[in-house]
Amino acid sequence: MAWDGDTLVVETINFRRETSLQGSTANTRLVERFTRVDAQTLKYEFTVTDPAAYTRPWTAMMPLTRVREPIFEYACHEGNYSLRNILAGAREQERQREKGEPIR
Repeated sequence: MAWDGDTLVVETINFRRETSLQGSTANTRLVERFTRVDAQTLKYEFTVTDPAAYTRPWTAMMPLTRVREPIFEYACHEGNYSLRNILAGAREQERQREKGEPIR
């Protein structure tokens, strides 16, 4: 991790099979760049380099907009995204039981 002017640069190597990009190899190199554009926007840019998997490095960029709500790491909370559907299914099964209908 290092600063390049006002940009935080994070380089990651030594990916494991479980965490790498599809088709990439152990030689994958990921460079992420975080730049504050204004008080509400962070520019997130990353470059993937893996000569064994790709003919040349490739880069993607997306703006990240500030939100007021807390942000949780996706890996710890991925089940919460479908919790509404899980509960809706359970409520439907309860309704079917109350009406004596077969549970689907």
